Amino acid sequence: MDEEGKGIVKIKGKEVHVPNLIDGETAVVEVLCQRNFINAKVIRIEEKSEYRVEPKCKYFNKCGGCQLQHLSLEGQRKFKQKSVEKLMKQYHKVNEIIMMEKPYFYRNKVHSTLAYDKNGKIISGIYEENTHNVIPIEECIIQDRRADEIIASICKIMRVHKMKPYNEDTGQGFLRHILVKTGFASNQIMVVLVVSSQIFPGKNNFVRELLKKHPEITTIVMNVNDRKTSMVLGNVEKVLFGKGYIEDTLCNCVFQISPKSFYQVNPIQTEVLYNKAIDMAKLKGNEAVLDAYCGIGTISLIVSSKVKNVIGVELNKDAVKDAIKNAKRNKITNAFFYNDDASDFMVSLAMKKQNVDVVFMDPPRSGSDEKFLSSLVRL
Repeated sequence: MDEEGKGIVKIKGKEVHVPNLIDGETAVVEVLCQRNFINAKVIRIEEKSEYRVEPKCKYFNKCGGCQLQHLSLEGQRKFKQKSVEKLMKQYHKVNEIIMMEKPYFYRNKVHSTLAYDKNGKIISGIYEENTHNVIPIEECIIQDRRADEIIASICKIMRVHKMKPYNEDTGQGFLRHILVKTGFASNQIMVVLVVSSQIFPGKNNFVRELLKKHPEITTIVMNVNDRKTSMVLGNVEKVLFGKGYIEDTLCNCVFQISPKSFYQVNPIQTEVLYNKAIDMAKLKGNEAVLDAYCGIGTISLIVSSKVKNVIGVELNKDAVKDAIKNAKRNKITNAFFYNDDASDFMVSLAMKKQNVDVVFMDPPRSGSDEKFLSSLVRL
């Protein structure tokens, strides 16, 4: 299987990646030849893998969000273990993956896109894989249930107010996306309405109706994205209700979470991950620590009580502002945060020959780069 969970087969001497096919299975597939590559889809499974299960999600074969729900949890663990070993085994021993016991309804950040269906009804959901076609989603089994309920209510209120979803092809319409962030420990809820214009007709009535249906909402923020872009959030924000942020507790530290700031989406496994990383660092209490790609300062502040001092560096200026506020909120005085590119910051530290004993790094999906890593070994 490839890194996306697709089965790899040889057809006419060419490697073809087939969705919904597991290692060791025998299947009848339909070959779909295109100009530059061969594609295929499963017609019938002749011999099933012992790890094949019926996906719990009814949208699995349409939605582009999950790729491995046809694998049992043990099958997923083996697949992920093999994937990590393929990347890392030549450099270091790879320990067993620590799996989440019940990996459902955990996700504390939900992003939903709006559109019309073929009957002109407003729908919300997730893009179909490799397209910008919106698949309507009523319940996602990895998302916080409260978010699904709030998004459904917003769609109903839109119909009453005759509010149009944004069409990215024509540039017409008002509401582009709905972002819901929830606090796992605090139970606080933030709703971000991403709109195409700063003029929000019937704004007060809209907010009043939403709060009437969902009094559990802590804050509502309007984010204006008036550009023709695939980027979700724009640069202009206006708080419509509450403080414009929520708080949550992670590893006994309290964190402020803003609309744009990054916060780990799986709070249960995040605590497992951070505690494991700190344990493996074997800290003695006198270390200078660097937290690269620090976000809102989660690792920095959690580790601060175990070291002499910690420096966090993050490119997102909104996240850095939150990190500084979070340090004050938790009365932490030995954590310092900088708004900079992690690679450039590392080069600067290396040139100054500044001593750093331990580096924690949690880079974005694109990963770190050679400039960062080469500077790291010089510290």
